Amino acid sequence: MDKNEISIILEEIGTLLELKGENPFKVRAYYNGARTVEMLEEDLNQLIKENRLQEVKGVGKALVEKITELVTTGKLAFYDELKESTPPGLLEMLRIPGVGPKKISVLYKDLGIKAVDELEDACLQNRLVSIKGFGEKTQKKILEGIENYKNYKNQFLISTGLNYGTYIYEQLKELPQVQRISLAGSIRRFKEVIKDIDLIVSCEENNIDYIMDYFTNLEGVARVTGRGITKCSITLDVGMNVDMRIVNDEAFPNALQHFTGSKEHNTALRHRGKQMGYKINEYGLFNGEEKVYVGSEEDIYNILKLQYIPPEIRENNGEIEAAELNDIPKLVDLDLIKGVFHVHSNYSDGKNTIEELVKAAIDKGFKYIGISDHSKSAIYAGGLKEQDIVRQHEEINNLRVKYSNITILKGIESDILLDGSLDYDENTLESFDYVIGSIHSSFNIDGDLMTERMLRAIKNKHLKILGHVTGRLLLSRNGYGLDLKKIINACAENKVAIEINSNPHRLDLDWRMCRYAKEQGVRLVIEPDAHKIEGLDHIFYGIGVARKGWLEAIDVLNTSDINEVREFFKG
Repeated sequence: MDKNEISIILEEIGTLLELKGENPFKVRAYYNGARTVEMLEEDLNQLIKENRLQEVKGVGKALVEKITELVTTGKLAFYDELKESTPPGLLEMLRIPGVGPKKISVLYKDLGIKAVDELEDACLQNRLVSIKGFGEKTQKKILEGIENYKNYKNQFLISTGLNYGTYIYEQLKELPQVQRISLAGSIRRFKEVIKDIDLIVSCEENNIDYIMDYFTNLEGVARVTGRGITKCSITLDVGMNVDMRIVNDEAFPNALQHFTGSKEHNTALRHRGKQMGYKINEYGLFNGEEKVYVGSEEDIYNILKLQYIPPEIRENNGEIEAAELNDIPKLVDLDLIKGVFHVHSNYSDGKNTIEELVKAAIDKGFKYIGISDHSKSAIYAGGLKEQDIVRQHEEINNLRVKYSNITILKGIESDILLDGSLDYDENTLESFDYVIGSIHSSFNIDGDLMTERMLRAIKNKHLKILGHVTGRLLLSRNGYGLDLKKIINACAENKVAIEINSNPHRLDLDWRMCRYAKEQGVRLVIEPDAHKIEGLDHIFYGIGVARKGWLEAIDVLNTSDINEVREFFKG
């Protein structure tokens, strides 16, 4: 068990203890312990082996014992007992926006509420208003949160789907009985939110039962929901359904194509095939009664006189017409990204020093990295005051000398204030290489006012990148009521780039608007919005959005070399 897994368990213990209303100091010890373990630079196994874990600041005797048990046995009796004694409905209630462990603990102790439907019933009966710390306003917000939760209950972020889907894929791929295997469905099309995971597997007929047995006994399987001759379905302990379809190897490309494309894409493709005298389904491509051999998905599209259509854009949004004209774009790839600009250090709410982030960027092969901490209005995030900026820029100047093989840029994520102004005076804004403008407050104003607020910011000569433009949080909060086309047009006119925020909870700008931005000549920037080193890898999700939005390398600013980037920022 590595330090990241242990950190997650310690964090969950803190949450479980908080749900039970435990001593806040004890709760905080586990939360702090989780952060400490996550940030350890020394090898955890070595610290335990040399009996030095207790020397790490913030790790007391109780934590030493529990971490040691986790590292040496892979299990923790205390954790298992804690989960066993916690009503599962309390954990489910945590998924309601605005309802945290402290509120749940009070509701459980005072009203005996231990499930979402019980909480909804209590709100409808006006029972929360009499509880200390609650009230009519809080009760109303909780009801809204429950409605939100119900709308998204059986949906999952693409990052969650890929995490579990990739694990299952890797486990099955190692089986010698498996000939070919691929993820399919919405997860392969890189939809930002998915309902389930689809897998296509090919094998010899006599190996089907073995593969299904292996599949249904994987770690994390809560129950088997269906098992037929060629299809097997499970539900994972996180509530996500997984469907595995097994075909003979000859039918694999047809099944993969069929179970990847959206319903609309497949309907349009079948219609085209019918016009050309072909029948297309999950079992094959037929010319009359004769089955036409295909060795890959590419063959299916080629037989239909189409350029190969990448999985991400199989949504019937003009891709078939483009493929007919051999006009499918060469979609941007992760290895084309030369650097990132939206990165937070420990000067504001980031976990790592600037030097640590620079070294990580070098390790990833980046040619440049921009440090863009929060501005002073973001008090909750340790936003930088003017004296902090001076200190940070001095440090960056020194690091530029020390690390000459990468360009370190001075940026800021400036709050766009209610009147559309940016969060510093002219002289301070002039000191940055670039400014990202984002909204972090007053989310609920009228849509027209929000649009005007953003338009005023876009006209500011210092603003170079518009951050997480709609402010949405997937499965939690809808975006602002903006006129997005007006915003995109203004960015085109003022030469402001728009961020694709790659945090899997945001993925904002949405892929559906990326193509419009591209058509207007707006440069997109695929950004991690990283608050720790591991967050730099979030650009993988942003690449998925960009590809789904038909973007090529030329459309993405951070595929450019540093000279072109500097020119854009000067612009």
